[in-house]
Amino acid sequence: QVQLVESGGGSVQAGGFLRLSCAASGYGVTNMCMGWFRQAPGKEREVVALGSGYGTTDYADSVKGRFTISKDSAKNILYLEMNSLNPDDTAMYYCSAVLRSACGWSRGWYNFWGQGTQVTVSS
Repeated sequence: QVQLVESGGGSVQAGGFLRLSCAASGYGVTNMCMGWFRQAPGKEREVVALGSGYGTTDYADSVKGRFTISKDSAKNILYLEMNSLNPDDTAMYYCSAVLRSACGWSRGWYNFWGQGTQVTVSS
């Protein structure tokens, strides 16, 4: 089993920066696909960024150039650095994982989830 615990959410003004962390236990972060999803009220949960077990990354078009996903193998933590935040980024952010190297873009691909961390961006 993989356990995921997110932290780092908060409230910021537009243009600000936040770094989310996802501490993993039970498996190495570099050896599996891990992703960040977000869900705003009344909306579907959507992919934000993906980090495969091959070392590749992928991003939703809405965050490309602003967000960066990375893995720290020594600490076994997944990060999401978020720059130039805007109110549309307001959502609950979830860390996810699957015991595969390849990543998928559907929520059903992942079978391990964190509890979520709230990000609120004010204008």
